[in-house]
Amino acid sequence: MQKQNPLPRPESRLVQLASSLTLAATVVAASLAGASSHREAPFVTEHPKVDGTDFYLFRSYEPGREGYVTLIANYNPLQDAYGGPNYFTLDPSARYRIHVDNDGDSVEDLTFEFRFLLFNQNIELNVGGENVPIPLLAAAPLVTSPGGLAGANQAELFTVRRFRGETTAGPAQASDDVTVGTNATRGGVFFAKPFDHHGLKTFPDYDGYADLFMHDVDFGGGCSGRVFAGQRREAFAVNLGEVFDLVNLDPLGDRDGAGNATEFKNVTSLALELPIDCLTEGNGDVLGAWTTALLPKVRRLEENPTYERPETALTKEWVQVSRLGMPLVNEVVIGLRDKNLFNSSHPRDDLQFATYVTHPTLPALLELLFGVPAPTNFPRTDLLAAFVTGISGVNELGFGEMLRLNTAIPPTPRDEQNDLGVAAGDLAGFPNGRRPGDDTVDAALRVSMGLLCHLSLGVCDPEDAPVGLAPLTDGTRLPATELGNAFPYLNSPLPGSPGIAAGYDRSEAQAATAGTDR
Repeated sequence: MQKQNPLPRPESRLVQLASSLTLAATVVAASLAGASSHREAPFVTEHPKVDGTDFYLFRSYEPGREGYVTLIANYNPLQDAYGGPNYFTLDPSARYRIHVDNDGDSVEDLTFEFRFLLFNQNIELNVGGENVPIPLLAAAPLVTSPGGLAGANQAELFTVRRFRGETTAGPAQASDDVTVGTNATRGGVFFAKPFDHHGLKTFPDYDGYADLFMHDVDFGGGCSGRVFAGQRREAFAVNLGEVFDLVNLDPLGDRDGAGNATEFKNVTSLALELPIDCLTEGNGDVLGAWTTALLPKVRRLEENPTYERPETALTKEWVQVSRLGMPLVNEVVIGLRDKNLFNSSHPRDDLQFATYVTHPTLPALLELLFGVPAPTNFPRTDLLAAFVTGISGVNELGFGEMLRLNTAIPPTPRDEQNDLGVAAGDLAGFPNGRRPGDDTVDAALRVSMGLLCHLSLGVCDPEDAPVGLAPLTDGTRLPATELGNAFPYLNSPLPGSPGIAAGYDRSEAQAATAGTDR
């Protein structure tokens, strides 16, 4: 069939608006696809420390680590590197979880839970004969001394627990089968989290400093790997302002033709790398995974708060307030009235949201108003296959919104990865899991407008999707070659000083952090 591309290039204000709205339709129609999940629901905007922004799941492609799977859950979006003096610690009252379903029932079989603790080192200076606590997080440059805590006025530690079985029954109760991961690097059950990158005076060598916090973790029974929790440079590239200004850009333009709104932002990553067998447990090759965050169901703000206790949890019940598997679901697919509900829900209950996937509303509205040829196959079985059940022969597993990874498919080396993933023949990429360098926006745009209808998969026909072969793009990408080639893969965070306001050199920043083997 001859390739069809009816989307016009913008030549007038009216056509520009039509093109912008067309791409808006494709993004919303991307049901269970997209790129990120920053500030995606009303409630979570009030609690940025538990706002899950991106979730990655892939066969490790660091040389020599191909037998492992890496899972990365990012939280606390749009961090400005200069955001002192307290920067971006995580919430000690929260529970951060990564869930894994390995038998296809859309219920977690394994859960890895991160809990964080803050300690005040109470560094004081003698001022006129009085010992007075300092107001800053560091009293001296933090260097690669043992533990990385010399000169630190605050310590942020965390534990990692592995739960077997369901952890989301009732009010988010945890399974009784719990193993606390041990720190195989330093002993004990605590792991240290590095400070955020205050600047080049506090951290003369941030890479060397952060290396101290790449820990070995052991859950017993041969389940041992690596863990890291700390600030990284944002790896998700997007024209954030343009997308939410009715997608005010050219959907048929250059894939590198527009600016990246998150280029100078950092994020907090919870990264875990474990052997394949530790996650599949003999139940097959395909994994489903997602990340959640929970807060105490009942808590009290203290009238006389201390550093250690600004609030108190009054019950042992926890409520899920954030959820992320496939990207951009809650941002542009779920209706406004259901966004908070989606964040509290679980994959096993996703039938309640099925209409948002099978009958996306905005494409129909735009077709009515502008004659945009949106796909006509209802229900959208192609989208269900790509994002709700998995693709037959690739990563089919159960029913529910989560990332799916076929661990039998070998990883593609970093320098050979195609950032369009499966859509471009790279079966180790999105939507077969998600790697940091995958351009999930462009891939999902094309799938959402019917690309699968043109691939003889039997889920729909070419005539159902007149623009299914259009090379849609948001104009921004960050390929894997500009990211690290080793755990935790995301680049070192941008420094708070010298920063953008001081003429921070973009080219030097990219050269310093991009494409390394770290």
